Amino acid sequence: MNTRLNILLFLTDDHAAWAAGCYGNREVHTRNIDFLASEGIQMLNAYTPTPVCSPARASLFTGKTSSQHGIHDYIGTAGNMDDNYCWLQYETILPELLQAGGYETAVVGKWHLGQEKSAKKGFDHSVTIGPEYPVFHDQPRIFYDGSEPKEKTGYLAGNITDEARSYLRKRDREKPFFLTIGHYATHSPWKGHPERIVAEYRSSGAGKREGANHYPFGIQRNESLDPTRQNPEEALCQYYAGVSEIDESVGCMLDELTAQGILDNTLIIYTSDHGLNCGQHGLWGKGNATFPLNMVEESIRIPLILYNRKLLFSRQKRSEPVNHTDTFATILEAAGVVEDADARKKRNSPGQSYYPMLANTTRLRDWRTVQICEYGPVRTAVDKNYKLSMYPEGQADLLFDLRNDPGEEHNLYDAPGYRKVRNRLATAIDLFFETYSEADKEGDNIGSLPRYNPLAAWEEK
Repeated sequence: MNTRLNILLFLTDDHAAWAAGCYGNREVHTRNIDFLASEGIQMLNAYTPTPVCSPARASLFTGKTSSQHGIHDYIGTAGNMDDNYCWLQYETILPELLQAGGYETAVVGKWHLGQEKSAKKGFDHSVTIGPEYPVFHDQPRIFYDGSEPKEKTGYLAGNITDEARSYLRKRDREKPFFLTIGHYATHSPWKGHPERIVAEYRSSGAGKREGANHYPFGIQRNESLDPTRQNPEEALCQYYAGVSEIDESVGCMLDELTAQGILDNTLIIYTSDHGLNCGQHGLWGKGNATFPLNMVEESIRIPLILYNRKLLFSRQKRSEPVNHTDTFATILEAAGVVEDADARKKRNSPGQSYYPMLANTTRLRDWRTVQICEYGPVRTAVDKNYKLSMYPEGQADLLFDLRNDPGEEHNLYDAPGYRKVRNRLATAIDLFFETYSEADKEGDNIGSLPRYNPLAAWEEK
């Protein structure tokens, strides 16, 4: 019987940090996620390296930035690669490292680092769906069990949960497992969720909020033009229902781990690939909801919660800025898997394991105070007070004072009193990408990189 630490990673699509009770939202019902946060460790300042699906997932699985792994936008079915193209073929990714360390690896739900009907690099077991849009939450969909298609009816979140529980029941119990559950329920269009959940949100008055109804720094597109946004109160109730469906899945998986007697031997991580706007700034969607693309807080901030009542020094709320590359390093350390020195040097990850702060074993000195994000040619530096976003030539750079302008409405880039702040953050961006980028993959050379989908976020037309 395996006694090593199992790892269960919830990697949800489009679940923003603001849309959870433990992050201060009193409208949405997330009792299971809130339980993990209250009894585990909640990271209060977690970010995505890139606010769109595929690059964010690639960063978590490689420990690298987009300018290192080369995926800068979501991978669609209309790219210039065939269905079997492996986008991370030259990378040794997290599940492969865990496999080499003795783990059985599985992914259920969303993958989005290649076409779902092709083999999933590094995973012994896979049952995946999409990315096929629009996402139908309440209609039959094709799941790929390995590469074999099978149709499943019912609600999408329930299908994914059923497959995850099925895997846990038939896994190799002589090995520890690494299971990634990729939920979709929070993805647009914001409709089609169980009426039993949506009706409760409608009756409670959820979604009746005042806020900005325009974005002053560009035009809206992609999800921000989705018809469901025309009824914002209903759309938000539907989004909240998607969050609650995922929360139910978290509870079901906790029950399954308990029934198998392995809850205390499993590290549970709940996070999202990136954030989302549901009316904030007048937007619906993430970084590609606008042109020029946006780096607003709601797009780049993610939930990040870790739970194991035996292993971790629990009931902590940590304020250090962390991102997916740090979670990559943390999972490896928690699993006891160490890359050799040459491999670590070649990887050149900007991520740092925060496992010592979880286990209360070592004081982490000199943790970063500035988080760097990128999306194609756009680069952002954010600290606890300010945010600088630098755009390609011809587009206006943006500087916000987050203390006094949390809505990010007033651009201070050319304000004389903020010149030192602007220069400090610009220097941080330059130094970061001097260290963590590869010339043939970096966002500055975006024109020479593959086409990921029909309309890249940085293309006006």
